[in-house]
Amino acid sequence: MARLAQTAGLTDIQEEILATVRTFVDKEIIPHAQTLEHGDTYPADIVDGMKEMGLFGLTIPEEFGGLGESLLTYALVVEQIARGWMSVSGVINTHFIVAHMLKQHGTPEQKQKYLPRMAAGEVRGSFSMSEPELGSDVAAIRTKAVKGSSGYTINGQKMWLTNGGTSNLTAVLVKTDEGAEKPHQNLTTFLVEKPEGYGEVLPGLTIPGKIDKMGYKGVDTTEMVFDGFEISADQILGGASGQGFRHMMDGVEVGRVNVAARACGIAIRAFELAIEYSQQRRTFGKAIAEHQAIAFKLAEMATKVEAAHLMMVNAARLKDSGQRNDVEAGMAKLLASEYCAEVTQEAFRIHGGYGYSKEYEIERLMREAPFLLIGEGTSEIQKTIISRGLLRDYRSRG
Repeated sequence: MARLAQTAGLTDIQEEILATVRTFVDKEIIPHAQTLEHGDTYPADIVDGMKEMGLFGLTIPEEFGGLGESLLTYALVVEQIARGWMSVSGVINTHFIVAHMLKQHGTPEQKQKYLPRMAAGEVRGSFSMSEPELGSDVAAIRTKAVKGSSGYTINGQKMWLTNGGTSNLTAVLVKTDEGAEKPHQNLTTFLVEKPEGYGEVLPGLTIPGKIDKMGYKGVDTTEMVFDGFEISADQILGGASGQGFRHMMDGVEVGRVNVAARACGIAIRAFELAIEYSQQRRTFGKAIAEHQAIAFKLAEMATKVEAAHLMMVNAARLKDSGQRNDVEAGMAKLLASEYCAEVTQEAFRIHGGYGYSKEYEIERLMREAPFLLIGEGTSEIQKTIISRGLLRDYRSRG
């Protein structure tokens, strides 16, 4: 058993879940990830395997057919899956976020309608905040829902939907006319049911083809275009308009823990590849791991993996306890994503020229790690969140 990234205080059930997932990753994901990623192929068989294991219902309460596990369990599962292939963790990430938002904020009718089918993997979730000209300024959303006699009509364009084509339930943040002075109080989250696929999937709703990306292949990333799309007021998350920003930020906190977990998973795999290769590759009559320059790299890499894992675990445990964790989730996401990029690059350097070859797994990780510097808010956004929280907690009395 590896010494790095161990988590103290887990229950027997958590240990059993993680052992099962780790075995699944080693047998069903790692051996196939290279071929699937290079072909930008959706991992249908792997997804079916996760469905059979009940992973789509991991955090959904038992009363709705799920396993009722904690955010910590979810984060540790994601860490293992990302260790195998980050794209697979992306398949379940947005699903978990939508399930969390429904569990925390949905009406009783919405919970009963969606959560049992989400737990079974029949309904698969995605969520959408971003727009082509939006960036991190969520309050500047332009996509708008106008209330009419029989519901709402939505017009606008959303961007960067993970699982946009393969999901059939999307939580979409749009602008509504609430008459509030603060822009974020004029935002509402709609639960948009749609068929899987691309093109005009419903009247007024189009999912263009997949966006071609540098990495993060296999999982689909799309736009979502509304042109006179009609939707019932019953599909407003929680039943009341104007609450969308609060709902989404709750989901994003979960998402930041997820991104931190994914970064930990990639960093762990990069370290595993580096330490294995460094003991096999020989120069000047000995393994390169015995050269101080490489040994010191391995020491620094392992320290960064451990630090990132501990911060991710702390952020997850805080959220599970019901405490505010915006600062801790931001710290975990910031540190884990930056360290992931650094550890992956060091592993790439240790591989030398072979690291540039697509035959070696580290080449794929080099294209995947940068995504985590951007997903769920850039490092600069995390620093903004962290600094605001610190100023709130350490407000000057002078």
